Amino acid sequence: MKRALWGMVAGLLAWTSAGQGRPLPRVASLNLCTDQLVLMLAEPEQIVGLSPIARDCWSSVLCEQARHAPVMRPTAENIVSARPDVVLGGVYTAAVAMQAAREEGARVIAFPPVKALADIPAQIMTVANAVGAPERGRALADAFVVRLASLSADRRPDDPTAAIYAANGFVMHGGSLPDDVLAHAGFRNYATTMDLAPSPRLPMEVLIAHPPDLLILDRSGQGHSLAQALLDHPALQQAFAGRHHLDLPARLWLCGLPQTLDSIAMLRAARQDLGPSP
Repeated sequence: MKRALWGMVAGLLAWTSAGQGRPLPRVASLNLCTDQLVLMLAEPEQIVGLSPIARDCWSSVLCEQARHAPVMRPTAENIVSARPDVVLGGVYTAAVAMQAAREEGARVIAFPPVKALADIPAQIMTVANAVGAPERGRALADAFVVRLASLSADRRPDDPTAAIYAANGFVMHGGSLPDDVLAHAGFRNYATTMDLAPSPRLPMEVLIAHPPDLLILDRSGQGHSLAQALLDHPALQQAFAGRHHLDLPARLWLCGLPQTLDSIAMLRAARQDLGPSP
């Protein structure tokens, strides 16, 4: 009897919390970035499924919160079975599942990757409106704008350089969210200032021979592969000892989230440790 009563109360709250006398939409997310926005904006009872990677703490800043939400593989069969009202995903992922959702009459929104911090508030509001939480979204977006302004450094032509170095020698070039984060933190992107070839990989020998002021090691996964081992090479550790290197979790800027601003805070602290520009 008590369980039935609480079920009725929960149902009533879900019905009225949309503010317009109609039930909140049932939501599925097929992409890591939309997973995390849904966790921040939707009511738990709205979520019919997140992608499994939402629980991966190497990739998701909200992995612990995601453990309390249902997950499902982003397949057409799962979407048809779950029957969500709203399906959120990326423009490059789960295309078949998203098409199946459209054919079932769901509202489908595909998000492009965020390439600049200024794009984040708009994506927050798009998700907030889709899940029926516009006021919560506005509060989150406004707080993001305020904190971004407080963290952002004035840009100067003599700002120190920073290289983002990942497994297998990959570096981050311009036109990306991490590149924009560097700029707001008071760094110039090494890959841009060095006018490197468009190849995403940079030999360690070049990095050591022409060092940036700060080496950011992008540790984005578990394991002991040769690709990951490159980041712990003794020559690299010797060349970038102490204040000249920073381990920064890739999950902070894999997606455009309010937590992305934590990466700016970490980089501003590293920038201060480097001292004044020469």
